[in-house]
Amino acid sequence: MAKLTVEQFARQVADALGNRVVALLLYGSAARGTHTPGRSDVNTLLVCDGVDDALFTALEGPVRAWTRDAGHPAPLLLTEQEWRDSADAFPIEYEDMREAHRLLAGRDPWEGIVVRREDMRRQLEYELLAKLVRLRQAYAACWSDPRRLTEAITGSAAGLLTMLRTALRLSGITPPRAPDALVREAATRIGFAPGALDDVLAHLSGARRLALGKHDARAAAYLAAVARTTEFVNRLT
Repeated sequence: MAKLTVEQFARQVADALGNRVVALLLYGSAARGTHTPGRSDVNTLLVCDGVDDALFTALEGPVRAWTRDAGHPAPLLLTEQEWRDSADAFPIEYEDMREAHRLLAGRDPWEGIVVRREDMRRQLEYELLAKLVRLRQAYAACWSDPRRLTEAITGSAAGLLTMLRTALRLSGITPPRAPDALVREAATRIGFAPGALDDVLAHLSGARRLALGKHDARAAAYLAAVARTTEFVNRLT
């Protein structure tokens, strides 16, 4: 049986919820055109008039087909009021979603949504420092275990790309959509080695699997790129 497409899922959600749907969005790599099957998720956001037992009951069938049969994450769920009130809490996510999304059902939810630069810079500084600290912790634990260190790096890479896009936006630069072009632009602007993420990007795209050796220089280069990006953002005003 063919897996449920995102268009079919959208129709099922719209049929199940009717006018309770404010907006159903596709966002992330699938909307950006950089999705790699088996490597990246198909992400959706559902903004609705409220969240209650009746909503979950109505969504049960479509979401089961989307998650269990098609293998995709369940949609993020926000009420319309929460969506309106949360741009200051999730500024990175809002701007990244605004830049790459497709409206699947409902109406355009972006009218009146304002993301403050300072909120975005503050969140980015926090997220980058937290990522750097967690990576150093993983490196300390896994430095002589290449398999586990590879998992730590590849597990952090998609989030790092989001942070690089945000760092470029804060610098007044429109982030390139293609991951390799994004990394090249970020390396030039931020000041880390241009090839530091090459093998990680190849892994994310499915071109070739990242397999680090013991004390691999590529691991050190990746960590140095994260550290340099953290320093760069910390100095932005």
